Formats: sequence, structure tokens, C-alpha cells
Amino acid sequence: MNTMQNAIAPQRDPRPLTGRMVLVCFIAFFGIVFAMNAIMVRAATTTFGGVETESSYKAGLNFKNDVAAAEAQDALHWKVEAALVKDGGKTRVNVTARDAESRPLGGLTIEARLYHPTDKRRDVVLELADVTPGQFQFATPLPPGQWDLMIGLKRGEETVFRSKSRITIKSL
Repeated sequence: MNTMQNAIAPQRDPRPLTGRMVLVCFIAFFGIVFAMNAIMVRAATTTFGGVETESSYKAGLNFKNDVAAAEAQDALHWKVEAALVKDGGKTRVNVTARDAESRPLGGLTIEARLYHPTDKRRDVVLELADVTPGQFQFATPLPPGQWDLMIGLKRGEETVFRSKSRITIKSL
């Protein structure tokens, strides 16, 4: 029996819980929470580059003008269509603009841009060439993903047509 008692190690008394130990655990816990919050806030603010509206106050002031422009655009009954066509390693963007009687619209300049929905830094300006009156074309490799295609038609300095469409460009 003596050998059995020797084989069992003597038990130590548990470490007492003191006020100092509680303070150290408390500070360590909240230190870790604050450090992780700081890391997550930094990651969130440095990786999100997309802003839909720079100044919502100014956008609110311009709302009445935007409504009037949209009503004037609707009154024209123009048909502006954009098509994405795969052509080898390039994606061709074709835009056609026709009036209410389906005649091609001439004398217009076009501004087109691909806006990335979540990252403003990935936006792409499209330089469309005027192929024939009312028909514009852009051919270059476009990055795959989901995009907002913004098309603006101008006569002189006045924007007479504006549209925004969500498109998906698939990789080859």
C-alpha cells in the first residue's frame, strides 16, 4: 500500500483568486476587444472606396432638376440600346440611339463609363467612337464582374439623355 500512496502525486492547493488577478484578466480581455475593433475599423475604412453620393445634401437640392430632366428625356421617346458582344479577347460595347420614329440620332456626343458598385477605384471610362450617326462602339478588354453602365448623350454642353444599367461581364 505504501507504493500506491507514493505513486499518487500530492495535490497542490489551487492558486487563490486575488483582486490583482481579476484586474489583469479584466484589462487583458478589454485590451484584446479594443485591439480587434481597431483592426476591423481600419480594414473597413481603407478597403471601401465606393461612395454612391459625395454629398447627399447637394443631391437633395438637385433632385427637382433631376426629375425635370427625366421628364424631358421621357417626352423625347428615344430608344437608346447598349449591347455587349464578345469578340475574341475583347468585349465590344455597341450603343445605338434612335428617335421616336426609329431614325438614327446624329449630332450627339456620348459619354460612357463603367462604375464598379463597391469600389470607386475600379471605375473605367469608355471612349466610344462614333461609327455612324446614332451608333457608337467601344472595343477593348473589359474586366469581368458586375458593373453599372452609365451612358450620357450630349448635344453641345447639354445632356439630353442619361441612363444607368447594371450589367455583368463574364470572363472568357
